[in-house]
Amino acid sequence: MRTTQIHQPENLENFKQNLLLWSQQFDDIVWLDSNHHKDQYSNYDAILAVDALIVIRTDYFDAFERLKEFQTATNDWIFGFLTYDLKNNTEQLKSENLDELDFPELYFFQPKKLFLIKDNHVEIQYLKMVDDEIDNDLKSIEKCYNERRSLSVDTQRSRSEVEASQRSSDYIKIKLRIHKDDYFEKIAKMLAHIYRGDIYEANFCQEFYAENSEINPLETFKKLNNISKPPFASFLKFEDKYLMSASPERYIQKNGNTVISQPIKGTAKRSEHKTEDLKLAEDLANDPKERSENIMIVDLVRNDLAHTAKKGSVEVKELCKVYSFLQVHQMISTIQSEVKAETNPIDVIKTTFPMGSMTGAPKISAMKIIEELEETKRGLYSGSVGYFTPNGDFDFNVIIRSILYNETKKYVSYSVGSAITAKSDPLKEYEECLVKAKAMREALGN
Repeated sequence: MRTTQIHQPENLENFKQNLLLWSQQFDDIVWLDSNHHKDQYSNYDAILAVDALIVIRTDYFDAFERLKEFQTATNDWIFGFLTYDLKNNTEQLKSENLDELDFPELYFFQPKKLFLIKDNHVEIQYLKMVDDEIDNDLKSIEKCYNERRSLSVDTQRSRSEVEASQRSSDYIKIKLRIHKDDYFEKIAKMLAHIYRGDIYEANFCQEFYAENSEINPLETFKKLNNISKPPFASFLKFEDKYLMSASPERYIQKNGNTVISQPIKGTAKRSEHKTEDLKLAEDLANDPKERSENIMIVDLVRNDLAHTAKKGSVEVKELCKVYSFLQVHQMISTIQSEVKAETNPIDVIKTTFPMGSMTGAPKISAMKIIEELEETKRGLYSGSVGYFTPNGDFDFNVIIRSILYNETKKYVSYSVGSAITAKSDPLKEYEECLVKAKAMREALGN
């Protein structure tokens, strides 16, 4: 049973920053932030879950059944992540590419401390609370304001040193796992599969990485988030491993008996000039190649949702609508279904994972070809982070536009991809990847 208390901070933005700084003392952290995007489907503006009571961590084998048992047994809020490689649980697939990050393939925890932020108030829910624990924690969170001010002064004092180190050859050296010529060669092989009819579309990804590199995960996340201000930002800490995500994409949400999925397919750069920027958005909305990409994935998602939907309940609520974010314009569709009350929430995820926007069509064939042509195990990239509520509702993002960090190995990684179809121009696909990589590169000082 959780103890609940409502808190109304004088300055919500300051409280959020203090809360995130205060959270760093814990080994298990999930922070989700909508950055004030007006989303008709969202229940909260931001959420922090910390301090695990019990956890589940596992590889892909029987992973969804184990998650089902864990979610049923806790009958409470649980937070965590699903890696792309859980595909091997649902299909006869494999993941044998290089993995330098070492995230478990599934991880969830039941948090002792939970902060649910909506409008101008914070709902605080604690498990196994000792006397005055919430009030004492609120005082500690408030003290973080002074720590932030001190850190700000130190940051200002050392800024020239930091900038000098960023310019130096000893700073984070970002390497390409797939070089440009190799990228074109792999896209040619992907197109050959398309021309043969093996697939219609596949999301092909490449990794950028740095070895022997140290970063401050929280400060890196703040930089990345400030650059992009996305609706599905997330900061995750799991022991010595971190996710810093500026994701613009929702994978799937369940609210009561209603399920929605919102795949993104179609990207265009932004311009500082209003007229040109509007033209870029309009061109994206009318681009036949981008629309065909999106519509193919919409059909895939409709098929996935049909596995658990009431007959005739799957419908497209929004098709190929262009939304504008700080870095890019994106084409987003919304597909909705209704499930029976007795449907297990884990089954909804199991029958739709991995998300269509990160795989291709037909889905299984695309995943096989992806594994063959990509160089890196995707792991948490193109997986998902989110939560389940006590009544079985859930909300999960798509882990894109994200930096991953193994602190012990000093390994930094970010990946980007694009959808390859028969209409793809390899050079334009490569340039799209660079546009998507820009925010992560800037957040790392490159």
